[in-house]
Amino acid sequence: MTELHEMSAADLATAYRRGDTDPLEVTRSAFERIDRFNDEVGAFVHASRWRAECDALTARSAIADGDPRPLVGVPCPIKDLTQVASEPFEAGSAVLKGNIAAVTDGIAQHLAEAGTIMLGKTATPEFGMPAYTEPAGQRPARSPWDTSRTAGGSSGGAAAALASGLTPIAHGNDGGGSIRIPAACCGIVGLKPSRGRVSPGPHGIAGPGLATEGVLTRTVTDAAISLDAIAGSRPGDSYTLPRRQDFANQLRAAEEAETLNLSDHGSRVRVGILLEPLNVEHTTFHPEAIAAVRRAARHLEVAGCLLEETTRAMTGEQWMSFMPLWATGAASIPVPAEAEEQLMPLTRWLREQGREASALQYANAIAGVQQLGRQVADHWAEYDIILSPMLSGPPLPPTELQLADPAADFEAQKHFTPFTSVWNITGAPAISVPLHRAEVEGIELPFAIHIGATRLGDEGLLLRVARLLEQTDPWPQLAPAYR
Repeated sequence: MTELHEMSAADLATAYRRGDTDPLEVTRSAFERIDRFNDEVGAFVHASRWRAECDALTARSAIADGDPRPLVGVPCPIKDLTQVASEPFEAGSAVLKGNIAAVTDGIAQHLAEAGTIMLGKTATPEFGMPAYTEPAGQRPARSPWDTSRTAGGSSGGAAAALASGLTPIAHGNDGGGSIRIPAACCGIVGLKPSRGRVSPGPHGIAGPGLATEGVLTRTVTDAAISLDAIAGSRPGDSYTLPRRQDFANQLRAAEEAETLNLSDHGSRVRVGILLEPLNVEHTTFHPEAIAAVRRAARHLEVAGCLLEETTRAMTGEQWMSFMPLWATGAASIPVPAEAEEQLMPLTRWLREQGREASALQYANAIAGVQQLGRQVADHWAEYDIILSPMLSGPPLPPTELQLADPAADFEAQKHFTPFTSVWNITGAPAISVPLHRAEVEGIELPFAIHIGATRLGDEGLLLRVARLLEQTDPWPQLAPAYR
């Protein structure tokens, strides 16, 4: 019999409607596991027990009344970069310690309207800046596969919660890889939607369009269901896509028709295999990171996809046009002058870089990133998707990323994550798929692949290809110690 903590969101929906369990039982089971394992993995910075049990009772009544929403009664914590009214909102920073949110951000509203149960707030690094999750004064988020290694960032707490069986899905956001990097470190699925697919409103702003909201999951089906729940625009959005709330049904139809290997136009999916870094000139890939790509390529070739190796679409120097936007984003966060010294070294360094950027440099950075997006689209126009390693190697010990010199810290992160941010630049969707595992120093660790669409709005294609791989070569739903 499948234990409650092993169930996906889709499994729970079926179990609820059969009467096998109910949202209150599932919620209480989740908190039992949070009490048992959170000190090890550092997933949650706040548990919202009373709120969650109230949500569970509401969901139980809704299900009894025949509520058809697929996520009703499904636990889904919120990343602590997002506000939920009356709940703590510290954004991983000592500067905001004890802060309580006055409003609820749009993504949290969407997930509440879908009927999910807000278990609490998950860990994030300070203001979501780095690719590791070591928030000041809080537990670090660690990979449940090996708790001496990082859970990634900045949605590290969310990913750790999923891989340790504390929740079936979890909210995250992604401005440079912050959904996909933790998903890879923790062996789960992380989909970054297209720019304009999910509104940042009513309180958030799109800025240069690098960041988007999303949901981390353990299965591809859950990724499709979750995307349906959060997709949509609000009045005044700077970037919008046509509203499509049928990703789950489209995925199911493609499975039944055995067309997971076809593009939206009915042709075989064209895959470019990329083994060169994008944000640095050179980096060293772990052999198992390359093995993960080869493993995926074999499955896709057998399925009838068209594959060939491709080349990088930019140089590391060109990628640096991204840097002023990242730095000015950090500098724009309102922090009292007297609190500046409480910030982490990396945050202070990025803010200094941002304050030094002139208006002309910022304008040039916007233009440079847009031109880079066109360059990437042109270079890979003959492909539907780009297949690469997700990271340069396995999840690392935090000491290999969080360095005393913030410039060296930033450089180490670039080498660790040589692909993800390019899809924030282009705005096209991308997904981390936990296809491969291998022993490193005697411990089995996940090695994910990265699949990036070459066109905006192609989440459906990514979901089909990821589901094809999931069907062909299923991955474990939980890290070994938490099954």
